[in-house]
Amino acid sequence: SELDRVLGGGIVIGSVTLIGGEPGIGKSTILLQLCGEVSKTKNVLYVTGEESVRQIKLRAVRLNVPEDNISLVAESDVDEICGLIESMKPDLVVIDSIQTMRCTDISSSSGTVSQVKESSARFLNVAKTLEIPTFIVGHVNKDGAIAGPKVMEHIVDTVLYFEGDKTLPYRVLRAVKNRYGSTNEIGMFDMTGRGLAQIENPSQVMLEGRPIGISGTCVACAIEGSRPILAEVQGLVTATGFGTPRRMSTGFDFNRMAMLIAVLEKRAGFFFNTMDAYINVVSGLRLDEPAADLSVAMALVSSLKDAVIGDKVLAFGEIGLAGEIRAVSHCEQRVQEAGRLGFQRCVIPFHNYKSLSKELKKELDIVPVRTVRDAFSALTVKE
Repeated sequence: SELDRVLGGGIVIGSVTLIGGEPGIGKSTILLQLCGEVSKTKNVLYVTGEESVRQIKLRAVRLNVPEDNISLVAESDVDEICGLIESMKPDLVVIDSIQTMRCTDISSSSGTVSQVKESSARFLNVAKTLEIPTFIVGHVNKDGAIAGPKVMEHIVDTVLYFEGDKTLPYRVLRAVKNRYGSTNEIGMFDMTGRGLAQIENPSQVMLEGRPIGISGTCVACAIEGSRPILAEVQGLVTATGFGTPRRMSTGFDFNRMAMLIAVLEKRAGFFFNTMDAYINVVSGLRLDEPAADLSVAMALVSSLKDAVIGDKVLAFGEIGLAGEIRAVSHCEQRVQEAGRLGFQRCVIPFHNYKSLSKELKKELDIVPVRTVRDAFSALTVKE
């Protein structure tokens, strides 16, 4: 269901999907699990140019993938593969990976621009002519973009990126281009010994093991597509040992963090000029939307003042350069998710308050705030 969400509801007949990601992130794993699900009712052809058939078989056994309707072939000749697809007419084709494929009538070696471009075009032609949905794995370069010509991303219908820190068990599948659905949706997975398990309630996973009664932590609510996700933001402010204080941010934009510190100093009277400041978004999630501003600022101020923010309190809102808290989108969804996970108080922008339903206002203690200083007063635990 997580993959369906990212694809816009499911696999479209005749569509070509390109999936990229770092080595070892789980591209082949998710596609083999996809083949297992599809093979319960359809025929699948899995083409590998990187591994032997035995290696794929070993992985399939480890992942408990049904074997009846999946055909494996280790081949890198594009014309041979296209001929095989035309004769077999499977219901789904997986090409792993496009960089290992080569057209014999082109003299350059596998993985070059001309080979990747021509191979993609031939697979696309077969997929569209026979109306067979095709998944293609693409390697990424050192910058994290899919290697090869950009035209490859233009001609396919959907481009998916598999992201996540390999040291953490969580993986995020994100659509960068989708002709059949939204590109805002994400799918979340947990990498286990038995393959990828979908995370249907990411907020609960992100908040597991949260420290209680300690200063410098605040819960944020981000919207990923149509789904609200709660994440813990940690801030640490400590006296600097250098002439210039150090600033460091993980999971949040560094420049925006510097801007928030400047606003806190100028507009709210919280001084960081002799302090090192660090921000960390727990569980490897990245908060890119402006609604996370308030949580980041409050985590920093909480650590600076050593004031504890209540464990049943959540905050979101965009901070302007005048120190005001500006309205954000999907406010009601965010508050509902907070209530569902047992939060009792929500600190929200003043201008969002009037749009909330009366039922929500009765269920939760909702505090509308206009400025950063108001927000800090509303968030901290009174001794």
